Amino acid sequence: MAHSASNLQINSDRLWGTIHETAQFGATPKGGVRRLTLGPEDQKVRDWFRAACEAAGCTVHVDTLGTLYAIRPGRDMTMDPVGLGSHLDTQPTGGKFDGILGTLSALEVVRTLNDAGITTDAPLCIIDWTNEEGSRFAPAMMASAAYAGDFTTEDILSRRDADGISVGEALDAIGYRGKEAVGAVKLQNFVELHIEQGPILEAEGKTIGVVEHGQGVIWYDGVVTGFAGHAGATPMPLRRDGLAALSEVVLAVEALATALGPNAVGTIGEAVISHPSRNVVPGDLAFTLDLRSADAGVLDRLDEAVREKIAAIATRRNVAVELTQVWRKLPTHFNGKLVDAVETATRALGYSHRRITSGAGHDACNLANVMPAAMIFVPCKDGVSHNELEDATQADCTAGANVLLHTVLSLAGIAD
Repeated sequence: MAHSASNLQINSDRLWGTIHETAQFGATPKGGVRRLTLGPEDQKVRDWFRAACEAAGCTVHVDTLGTLYAIRPGRDMTMDPVGLGSHLDTQPTGGKFDGILGTLSALEVVRTLNDAGITTDAPLCIIDWTNEEGSRFAPAMMASAAYAGDFTTEDILSRRDADGISVGEALDAIGYRGKEAVGAVKLQNFVELHIEQGPILEAEGKTIGVVEHGQGVIWYDGVVTGFAGHAGATPMPLRRDGLAALSEVVLAVEALATALGPNAVGTIGEAVISHPSRNVVPGDLAFTLDLRSADAGVLDRLDEAVREKIAAIATRRNVAVELTQVWRKLPTHFNGKLVDAVETATRALGYSHRRITSGAGHDACNLANVMPAAMIFVPCKDGVSHNELEDATQADCTAGANVLLHTVLSLAGIAD
């Protein structure tokens, strides 16, 4: 690394300012952000981001799934860009750091290099991936998954939200169905900064998490078919209560994941009774099931055990339970050289750190299947995320952005 860049630091107040400036797009009364992908608030933050990238000297490309690629020229334009970024969409009751920190820190890296008059050998590409959250359209991280070849563009464009609106229609509604094919912008690698979304770094007093692995994920949509009956006239032994059956399923998932140790988690995050009434035994329900582990073998054992237990519960309670797998992603193991590059940058900057596994899925996990990729974590208050109370300190966000800056410089190269 050139001497002129070895002590370079990002502009902490500018980064902090952009985080809070963009939080106005979809701001909630409790201090969070509701910015569902491809909705009007997402359009506003995309417009802001696009203008900011262009003002920083980048050329912005938009692919057919709406992902934004802002390219800062390098000295050698025959080289593929170093990718950095994350996402700007949020959960329905999200915070102002999840994804946003990584995307705005990538912008801040470019602004800092501009201020210092530094040109990298390879170009840089700041990316805002479409629909990382998966709260409006399933699966989560769909644009990066399509980029990695896990889904076709046509498949993703046809996915619909709860109101029946397709991804393609939503893109057209906000003017972000781009002309470029998914994958047209080639990257040599990708680095993503993110809040941890868990409690480990804060509990251990560490500033930086050097991410080695990402958990594998299996998602199911489930349907329980029981029989609705009069709450007063249907005797307890004759009931085919869908909610009672699902209650057993919820506890079974909890017990099975717990029994497999700290490297397994299982969650039923949604449950909807069809035509609920206080004096009707619930008949039909829809629910979601989320299983995760960083160990592929553990994930397979959890999956098999949960399906066996659900089948047994359904038989005993005389209901039908149908599971439809909507997503399966193997655990991620990030590129060793890039992980080392993150750790080297962290050490050089003097930040406390530890190696860590990501409990959440991220765009970098998809990209790791097709290119070298790495992640940088910073602490978040109480490990809380996907919640309006999500919070992180300016100092930790700054530290993460500085590690991103120096990791990217080591990958993109600068002349002496």
